[in-house]
Amino acid sequence: MAKRVVLVALLSLLIASFAFANGSAETQKPIKIAVVGPLTGDFAEYGTGFKNAVVLHAKQINEAGGVLGGRQIEIVSFDDKNSGEEAASIAERIAGNKDIVGVIGHFASGVSMAAAPTYEEVGIAEISPSASHPDYSSMGEYIFRNNSLINVEANENLNMAADLFHAKRVAVLAVKTDWGVKTADILINDLAAKRDDLEIVGYEEILDGLTDFSSTITKLRSYKPDTIIVCAMYNILGPFANQYKDVDPNINLIGFSNAYSEQLIKLAQEDGNGIVLPAVFFHESPEAKVRNFVDAYMADYDGKIPSSLTAQAYDSLGMFAQAIEEAGTADRTAIKDQLYKIKYDGVAGQSYFDANGDAFKTFYWLRIVDGKFTMIDKTSK
Repeated sequence: MAKRVVLVALLSLLIASFAFANGSAETQKPIKIAVVGPLTGDFAEYGTGFKNAVVLHAKQINEAGGVLGGRQIEIVSFDDKNSGEEAASIAERIAGNKDIVGVIGHFASGVSMAAAPTYEEVGIAEISPSASHPDYSSMGEYIFRNNSLINVEANENLNMAADLFHAKRVAVLAVKTDWGVKTADILINDLAAKRDDLEIVGYEEILDGLTDFSSTITKLRSYKPDTIIVCAMYNILGPFANQYKDVDPNINLIGFSNAYSEQLIKLAQEDGNGIVLPAVFFHESPEAKVRNFVDAYMADYDGKIPSSLTAQAYDSLGMFAQAIEEAGTADRTAIKDQLYKIKYDGVAGQSYFDANGDAFKTFYWLRIVDGKFTMIDKTSK
């Protein structure tokens, strides 16, 4: 009988020791966050920026002690090639990996929307640093955007046209993608149609990747615009500025925040001077948190200057880390619930998510002057 009691006691001790060791191991496991974007192809600049910023922020968080009492954050990166089909496949892989508790990405709205149903179905939060399509965040309660809605930014563009250029005749050029066409539609039919201080006199669409704008420029000039709003990224806005200003050097050009990149200046060269755009992040801001981020990013990545979307990717990881810390767990559902409650003070300003998963931002107005982005003083515009 005594032997049996001793054996039971030893067995209980072994079970308790195993449970303790297993629990201890669980609490020390890295917390995995996925970052997904185009790491190859025409938009690799954006996806690489996402990955770089997220890896940098994870390193900084880990060096400061990690989250949940010392757990490290591990970044798992994927290349979706800016393809909806590829994104949907990657979403399945991420969803099946129980160690991944959050997703930062994807880049284009259409690509983000191709992956979102899978993330919603399995219950893993996705924060896109760049998706601005109005329908994106409505795809589920696990779907968030750390970027402005199209209509908010498009209205900012119209304000810039009126306040900076005193524009009366505005033409719109849009790249023929889901984002470009939807943005132009909102700009023309929802926003400009309600204003009486300016008129949309013409609209043209172009295929993404176009390099010869001669026929498009002829059509745009026939509308006699004083200002053109370009719904496209830097790969279009830069060369378009080159070619349009060859025939009309006085045209006013307005871009969107996704064109805020040093690549725009390199492509547009001297014809970039005078281009204006709104952005929620300015890399030459004197704020200490912005200076620290920019300096660290440039030090780690060969002097490259982070863009607005890169800054939003950096903040997106910070949002996940804060949600995990405040929730007290790395449980997927708990993280989602906490994201709706957080107020995050990041390098791209203070942000919080509304009930739709949308983050609202305050914009800087930027202008290229002598080959550099400069901030416009709105009080003296």
